[in-house]
Amino acid sequence: MKRFFLIILCLFTGFAHAQNHALNLKQLNNIKEAQKTLVVLNNAEAVLPLITLNDLNIASVHIDFPNRAMFDSLANKYWKVTAFNADKVSTATAFNNLHDKLKLYNLVMITLSENTTFGEPLVSFVKDMERITRVVVVLSGSGKNLKYLDGIRSPVLWYPGDTPEGASLAAQAVFGGATVSGKLTDNFSTSYTKGIGTTITKTRLGYTLPEATGVNTDRFKKVDSIVAAGIATHSAPAVVILVAKDGEVIFSKAYGKHTYNGNQATQLTDIFDMASITKVTATTPSIMHLYEQRLLGLDSPISRYVARLRTIPDKRDVTIREALLHEAGFTPYIKFYEKLKPSDMSTDSSAAYPTKVADHYYLRANYFNEVMWPVTLASSGNTRGKYVYSDISMYMMKEVFETISHQKLNEYVLNNLYLPLGMQATGYLPRNRFNRNRIVPTTENDNWMRNMLVQGYVNDPGAAMAGGVEGHAGLFANANDLAIYYQMLLNNGTYGGKQYFDSTTVKLFTSRQSKTSWRGLGFDRAQKTSAADKRSELAFGHSGYTGTYVWVDPAYNLVYICLTNRVYPDDGKTYGPAKVNIRPMVLNAIYDAITADRKN
Repeated sequence: MKRFFLIILCLFTGFAHAQNHALNLKQLNNIKEAQKTLVVLNNAEAVLPLITLNDLNIASVHIDFPNRAMFDSLANKYWKVTAFNADKVSTATAFNNLHDKLKLYNLVMITLSENTTFGEPLVSFVKDMERITRVVVVLSGSGKNLKYLDGIRSPVLWYPGDTPEGASLAAQAVFGGATVSGKLTDNFSTSYTKGIGTTITKTRLGYTLPEATGVNTDRFKKVDSIVAAGIATHSAPAVVILVAKDGEVIFSKAYGKHTYNGNQATQLTDIFDMASITKVTATTPSIMHLYEQRLLGLDSPISRYVARLRTIPDKRDVTIREALLHEAGFTPYIKFYEKLKPSDMSTDSSAAYPTKVADHYYLRANYFNEVMWPVTLASSGNTRGKYVYSDISMYMMKEVFETISHQKLNEYVLNNLYLPLGMQATGYLPRNRFNRNRIVPTTENDNWMRNMLVQGYVNDPGAAMAGGVEGHAGLFANANDLAIYYQMLLNNGTYGGKQYFDSTTVKLFTSRQSKTSWRGLGFDRAQKTSAADKRSELAFGHSGYTGTYVWVDPAYNLVYICLTNRVYPDDGKTYGPAKVNIRPMVLNAIYDAITADRKN
């Protein structure tokens, strides 16, 4: 039984994806049975699934609940949950002490099982808690214990048997990761009678086996082989791959270590430098919001909002649309670091040197305004009307956004997009929020301006010198968060019971909008080069210089996330060009896996 639990834990959380099709088919039957027998009670007011997450401080109180690790691991994928072990709490005094420890939590999930001692102290505790905060009760095992919850007003999720599958589905159901429509099949008390049970509709990503979406898990072994070859040939030391299909995360696996010679194993929750994925995960959605609010027009000149462009002949009438399509005629890239003088940098922080670009490395005050922005305005690409990929476009879009919204880009996306979506690890300036060890190092020598470890500071030198927040780079995230955001786009702007964008806006920005190139507005799209290319014409996404890649294909209901630190340790200086191009090779393997058994 213990081994069985460990296998299930691995399958659901992705810590060690079990690639055994025959075993998974058996486990899938268990999952279906658990979903059929899970019943939601006391939910007439539709408290569940939870909708607004970012105002929640959640406690998970386990009282002799055997599958607590499974429950908490799934719950934490949606929002941070703090666990309390209350196995030894049985008296009124002990429950009073527990009550006081929970004072800062505005949602308390209480998990119970057949092993729990039901009595007046426990029931009084639950009733006491629901008088002062939101409560959700999860009960596993025999339905006879429902009688002890007769006077409870809060939602109760009950499933027979103390199974890992039940615990997983209960956690997902609380957050809308699973559809539940079970009914009681017997009379258990005066309140809980045969035939009752409310339906919870799926609103967020779920976590399950590949077989649940018709995919043979054995076909993902090719992904393992590609990544292993990439690590062995020094194409990247750390890799995380996530695949979501039909609204379910079916593959999520971490490979390698943070560095080639280090000891820190890569984790699914590790945070990576997004590089140019910033463009479509921070800057473009911010412009989309302004567009929806009719605060800007795509054919408006950038100079309407960035006044200094009005006197520059090759920039004064360039439009927002042209910038998003990379057809504005901007120079592709500016090596701002070549302008640095020794007096511009310091190893100590001070009012004169406030901008931190790495540990013990600071840039002088006002460098962006005094040096970088004038250089940007003076630059010229002379390619207007042609597709020339340019970071400068997104420097401009950041200025446009902040001028119209009167908000800093990093603060806006964190508070209006990431946290409401449940993206717990995404944002700019990650060292201000997270332990350094959770962030995968990018380089030890970037070959530009930092001959030192760069960990938690943006790799792109322009973004670093601008203070870590720019329109083209600076964002950090983990795989699960990115899956949430891109599933929202795949859902045409809705997620978790909320609408973040109108469907027409999503389709406009992600579909082809250029006669010159294949691109959407901000988003990259498929440029098919052969008949063997399985990407659909609806697909969109973006890559990042540091080794990141996101891809959405509506034709296959697919979200693909690939995170690597391919530029480690020194952007190819030591090991040369990558021998294995992990990102597209894994994507091709995933298309092969999901189409191999597809019925036309």
